[in-house]
Amino acid sequence: VVSVQTNVGLGSGAIVRKNGYVVTNHHVIKGATVIRAVKWNKDAFSARLVGVDVNADVAVLKISGSHKELWFADARAIRVGEKVIALGNPGGLDFTVTEGIVSATNRLLPNGINYIQTDVPINPGNSGGPLVDKNGRIIGLNNFKIAGFEGIGFAIESNVVEDISDEIIAADEAAQS
Repeated sequence: VVSVQTNVGLGSGAIVRKNGYVVTNHHVIKGATVIRAVKWNKDAFSARLVGVDVNADVAVLKISGSHKELWFADARAIRVGEKVIALGNPGGLDFTVTEGIVSATNRLLPNGINYIQTDVPINPGNSGGPLVDKNGRIIGLNNFKIAGFEGIGFAIESNVVEDISDEIIAADEAAQS
């Protein structure tokens, strides 16, 4: 997990490939001219924007070096009531862990994207961070909460994030070779 710091704001992300590909939300980096990814040990990396899916609110970044990665879980296996953990940087409080449960699955919103509804608090800075299952696998990408309500947060399902990020990464790797 990384803190995604830009000249326009702060969010979170997850390293999904050992060679430095990071997933986050598009709204975390939108309008940014400077993007950094900071690991828990305070190692900071300049991040290159690789690609985005604006409709799904997914962005892929690339940092240099070799890193420990998080793996995606199959969103179809998620069950209501399952314990989950949101990892991120709410309010700039680096590398915060918050536990909750899955409140609902397959919440299809008007943008055509499936979301996981959770009672885990989602606050500014959590956006783009992973929602993980008991095995430490990504089941969603924390995205937003309903304003004025507590405990109604949404994460983009892992299958959606994985498909989008795989496509963006494959295109980037092809362009680099």
